[in-house]
Amino acid sequence: MTMSTALLTDHYELTMLQAALRSGAAHRRAVFEVFARHLPGGRRYGVVAGAGRVLDELERFRFGDEELTFLQEHNVVDEPTLAFLAEYRFSGSIHGYREGDLYFPASPIMVVEGTFAEAVLLETLILSVLNHDCAIASAASRMVNAAGKRPIIEMGARRTHEQAAVAAARAAYLAGFSSTSNLQAGRLYGIPTAGTAAHAFTLLHDSEEQAFEAQIATLGPGTTLLVDTYDVREAVRTAVELAGEKLGAVRIDSGDLAAAAQEVREQLDSLGAFHTRILVTSDLDEYAIAALAAAPVDGYGVGTSLVTGSGVPTAALVYKLVARETRTGKLEPVAKRSVGKPSRGGRKQAYRLLNKSDHYETELVTTSGLVPEGGVPLLTEFVREGEIVGREPLAEARARHAEAIARLPQDALHLARGYAAIPTEFA
Repeated sequence: MTMSTALLTDHYELTMLQAALRSGAAHRRAVFEVFARHLPGGRRYGVVAGAGRVLDELERFRFGDEELTFLQEHNVVDEPTLAFLAEYRFSGSIHGYREGDLYFPASPIMVVEGTFAEAVLLETLILSVLNHDCAIASAASRMVNAAGKRPIIEMGARRTHEQAAVAAARAAYLAGFSSTSNLQAGRLYGIPTAGTAAHAFTLLHDSEEQAFEAQIATLGPGTTLLVDTYDVREAVRTAVELAGEKLGAVRIDSGDLAAAAQEVREQLDSLGAFHTRILVTSDLDEYAIAALAAAPVDGYGVGTSLVTGSGVPTAALVYKLVARETRTGKLEPVAKRSVGKPSRGGRKQAYRLLNKSDHYETELVTTSGLVPEGGVPLLTEFVREGEIVGREPLAEARARHAEAIARLPQDALHLARGYAAIPTEFA
């Protein structure tokens, strides 16, 4: 049975709907916009991720008998509102930045247009998906840049909610991670999966040698052996004795990783295992990865820092009404004026301007209808009259991200806190 997503929302979305139905304003055309007032954590750019998941969740946003019964029994809304919800189907339009692209402060990364009643109900669900996935992808992108050409395995499923782990693996792969340990993410999204053994497997056996023998017999000499359960040097010697020069890789999960990697590389070479790779794990983030740039490391595994956004677990995105239909039928801009939380009214278009070397120079957000010469349009159509038209394979988003990163100014890749890589201008 397909689970409805209709109650993955906040109580006040429905009470606003009820009041708007009573006032007669519920059916006014409205435009909502998702944007970030700033990039949290002093980051230089954000990565768009989650749009595909929004579309999946939208398809299941239906108030069935179970959802309506819950709302009725708990007196959340009145009977006329329940009747409206029973027939609810989003029939408006959604435009947005494509997944894998970058965003900056005030970028209108998703624009939802429909009646107020239709659009307001989607606020919590859209923000829940985008805030999580954009935060994970933004952190993952920084890790990938720090790693250079060395691959990174996503392995954070045990450090977060079970469903968040699947979404995190998707966002990480979009941003350049090579694989995931999460089998559900592999099944749903076609992400390559990887994994071999934990310390428990070694501890189960009477000796490290027996554990290695069993793993090699099962997975072949090209497997990755975990060598820091007891003594690293002794484990490496045993691994090469058993697997020979065809030993695929060893993994180090503790200690001074840079020093340990150097010692293991020297030992592997001395034993003739010149092609055996060294993988490192152990609470890595982008800063730890960058610190290992000069170490003889061939790949990384990242868990906790990835699924928590490397200390920035939300993208600070908001969903604001920016235009509404007047009594005369026109669409007029509206905006908050509250101190510290202002918004800019009006239905937006967005373009990215390039310099002479084809690198990003400016994010231009316009309500005037201006189409800048040479500007790259950023908003694409996701939903048209309630029908989803903007799905794409995850591989396309992954390729788009790699291209977008290559167009950033070089200082955008610095890990130190700073301002947005390019300015956002308004017209």
